[in-house]
Amino acid sequence: MAASTDFDRRPIAARSLGPIQRFAALLARARVSPNLISVLGVVAAAIAGVSLALVGRVEVPYLVLYLVAAAGIQLRLMANLLDGMVAVEGKMRSAVGDLYNEVPDRLSDTFIFVGAGYCFRGEAWAGWAAACAALFVTYSRVLGRSLGFPSDFRGPMAKQQRMFAMTVACLYLAFAPPGFRPVVPFWPGGPTMSIMDWTLLLIAVGGLFTAWRRLATLARNLRSRGT
Repeated sequence: MAASTDFDRRPIAARSLGPIQRFAALLARARVSPNLISVLGVVAAAIAGVSLALVGRVEVPYLVLYLVAAAGIQLRLMANLLDGMVAVEGKMRSAVGDLYNEVPDRLSDTFIFVGAGYCFRGEAWAGWAAACAALFVTYSRVLGRSLGFPSDFRGPMAKQQRMFAMTVACLYLAFAPPGFRPVVPFWPGGPTMSIMDWTLLLIAVGGLFTAWRRLATLARNLRSRGT
């Protein structure tokens, strides 16, 4: 985890929860490296992405694969939360923490979205579009920080919102009867889009809007600083 100040940390309400704080303190006392926690988050995301890609391709019930994917997504978020808490509150910051703070997140988003694009009846381009949009969202934040401004964590498709949308889609597809999993053409005569595809498209479009919003704010800040 990066050696960031509290001022530049992503605002997460769960960070103030007692059970989360106690678990982070336990990890810190056990000297569990925050960088290792970050890597484990990538492993969870990879499991989620592989589970989604296997839906409809292996003799495993959809319910199981979608639930494993949802659990992997949430474990990825939990790792993202705990690595920062162990690093900052546990005073275990690392000289390479910035790398472990950013690179695993980019891999995690890609694993999850691309895997979802290869889901049953999925459109691979939708997964790649969501992954690219997520990278652009992050770039807009990191660019602002590199220019000396606080990180802009606003949505509507910041990391937490992206993962929330994916978790909801996984849980819905896990429990919805087949008749409630419509496949709708993207346009008349065009490629068919499943619920997962529409979720990925929502993330992609929302991500582009998020990046534009952050970059527009960054442009205003640069103009103000230059006057």
